[in-house]
Amino acid sequence: MRYLQLGHSGLKVAELCLGTMTFGEELGIGADEGECRKVFDAYVEAGGNCFDTANIYNRGTSERMLGKFVGEDRDRYVVATKYTLSTRPDDPNAGGSHRKNLVCSLEDSLRRLDTDYVDLYWIHGWDRRTPVGEVMRALDDQVRLGKVLHIGVSNAPAWWVATANTLAAERGLTTFTALQLHYNLLERSIEADFPALAASQHMAITSWSPLAGGLLTGKFDPGSDPTGRAGARLAESPMRARTMTDVNQEAAAGLSEIAGGLGYSPAQVALAWQLRHREAPVIPIIGARKLAQLEENLGATALTLESDTVERLNALKPPPPTYPKSLLDGEFFRVMMWGQHEADLAGTG
Repeated sequence: MRYLQLGHSGLKVAELCLGTMTFGEELGIGADEGECRKVFDAYVEAGGNCFDTANIYNRGTSERMLGKFVGEDRDRYVVATKYTLSTRPDDPNAGGSHRKNLVCSLEDSLRRLDTDYVDLYWIHGWDRRTPVGEVMRALDDQVRLGKVLHIGVSNAPAWWVATANTLAAERGLTTFTALQLHYNLLERSIEADFPALAASQHMAITSWSPLAGGLLTGKFDPGSDPTGRAGARLAESPMRARTMTDVNQEAAAGLSEIAGGLGYSPAQVALAWQLRHREAPVIPIIGARKLAQLEENLGATALTLESDTVERLNALKPPPPTYPKSLLDGEFFRVMMWGQHEADLAGTG
């Protein structure tokens, strides 16, 4: 497994990050401790060193289990967790990005993880209410205390991330090192803004749900068993309406056809498309309920796709043009901006 530098930090992380939402059975989507231990050990044996969890995953069991597995080798691993989403629906201060929830959530996470610090602390989502100055100062305080080494942000608009980083830089505060975004072959809307943002501010991009909740594994192709456990989980998911569309299922079937021609699984091809063939490196966060699932996903690290294959994959479900990029990239507007000679340079940058 290769190692990548995490954004503008010097931290080295494996090219596949192990997501631990499946560590625990409280929410019906995970596994017991014995199976999770096998997944953990296999990932480490393959060279993996980066783990992603959150304070809400399986009501804290994910963090507790991960802390137990990491044990005395804590300093060897890159451990990331998140806060922001509510842990007590009846408490108005138990959710959001404000200072009180940050401090309380971090202390609870450190206790469950049985560690003095986390390598990367994520905002789990933009809360729309807390002033950006409060958020960045509160996060910086935890960095200065040594309880957090780096910070990241997930599920937030590009404009807000840019604003937060600019404010932090101007005030001498810690800036975001990484973005965690919903990204896969079927969900490519981030391509309009976030890769450019990440490149300009030297942030890494990590992707959650890189296999579209299992749709990109071939389990939902025509002829597969729709009553299987994976199918039941996706059918019950709140994201079902966004994921199980006719267009997405057609694209997933196209992926399976391409993968079959290459002699790899759909999951391996979908992950390889992210790993090696984006303008900026993307680190997929893979989850596994069973050891066999992890072993299959790890096979993506050995796969390099030819350019024509990448083009076929890109064509399965290209992102729709968005304004203003659709206008600014057009030859007509370039000529209007820079003059007739620009027509000879169209498409060069």
